[in-house]
Amino acid sequence: MKTFKKKIKIIVEKTGTGFSAYSEEYSIFTTGRTVPELINNSYEATQFYFEDQYEITHENLKFEIDFAQFFQYYKVLNSNFLAKKIGMNPTLLSQYVQGHKKPSENQTEKILTGIHQIGQELSEMNLILRR
Repeated sequence: MKTFKKKIKIIVEKTGTGFSAYSEEYSIFTTGRTVPELINNSYEATQFYFEDQYEITHENLKFEIDFAQFFQYYKVLNSNFLAKKIGMNPTLLSQYVQGHKKPSENQTEKILTGIHQIGQELSEMNLILRR
């Protein structure tokens, strides 16, 4: 079986019962109650779509979600905090989050880098219980 070398963009949308995901390029659709479930279901749906043609790995999938839905779901991430962390005007980031303005590719990359940095910091942090 051949290895699939391309990245497949999977669009993620928040729904009333969880999440939905689809590809604009291929007939791949799925849902999930949580983000990890959605990712697994997307992987399975993609494998099913390419069944006997290609070997699909998690690296073949690229998940995308718009700013408003991202901040709606990840409420723990405060846009003012993020703006200060990445050196961006908080009002400008708020306009991106609310959908009033669309960020450029460079601004999007700057925001995503900041989100990844915060995620990295959190994943390396251990909480202790003081008595």
